Amino acid sequence: MNGKVAAKWGDTQRPDITFSVAKSFLSICAGLLQDDGLIPDFDAPISDLVNDGGFDSPHNKSITWRQMMQMTSEWQGSMWGKPDQVDHNRDLNVAPKDNADKGNERALKSPGAHWEYNDVRVNRLALALLRVAERPLPDLLRERIMDPIGASNDWEWHGYKNSWVEINNQNIQSVSGGSHWGGGMFISSEDQARVGYLMLNKGIWNGERLLSEHYVDQAFAPCNINQDYGLFWWLNNSQTRLPSATKTGFCAVGFGSNMIWVEPDYNLVAVVRWIEGSAFDKFCGEVLKILKT
Repeated sequence: MNGKVAAKWGDTQRPDITFSVAKSFLSICAGLLQDDGLIPDFDAPISDLVNDGGFDSPHNKSITWRQMMQMTSEWQGSMWGKPDQVDHNRDLNVAPKDNADKGNERALKSPGAHWEYNDVRVNRLALALLRVAERPLPDLLRERIMDPIGASNDWEWHGYKNSWVEINNQNIQSVSGGSHWGGGMFISSEDQARVGYLMLNKGIWNGERLLSEHYVDQAFAPCNINQDYGLFWWLNNSQTRLPSATKTGFCAVGFGSNMIWVEPDYNLVAVVRWIEGSAFDKFCGEVLKILKT
């Protein structure tokens, strides 16, 4: 809080799998590529820059970077042996064992017309970012973000055994945006807290701008059809997910209630891991109750 550690418990320096929190790191990588002018416009079709067959079909050709990061792309195809259908009808509001309709094929809508949490499409976006960057995304993230904010050298970000591609005569692994079928990011709570604090300060660290304000504003702008989702960042505009938190708060969220919770109104960042989902909202309420007193 206010740039200082107010409390911690457990081994906060141990790298651990963080599941879909990795999606927010993909968003940051996209922001860096836009800041460098390599992706001039998130509303431009990915096919303008990526020509690897993944965006050639009439349905996929118009899909934009923003739609991919807002989970509204409706991209159709297979990525690393998984078809997009495996995450059709995925319901985040029920336990995986109760997700009876997940994987049942549905008719696709036009890009931008339907919100669906789909890891196959996230991995397709990760590959598109790699194509533009022409270098491993973990290297980009380490050089531009993690080293400047003083993160440890213990974090790792992996893809799958079959997610290697050749770029400029170099074999590079395309990372995953979670750990749905393997791979993923392994990182400590303290390193995640540093990233949360960077985003709290709108991309500035110790007076140095690491991410443009333009990217940060886009990252936390709500999707047109889901007011609680930005560019791979969860928002709290409806206060449905976290009724005890403020509307201005935002989160990076992964399975197992791995969360980076940021409350701009209180200059607060909290990283909480491995608690039951509803318990996290209770945690938010208890923390804010203390801060209000």
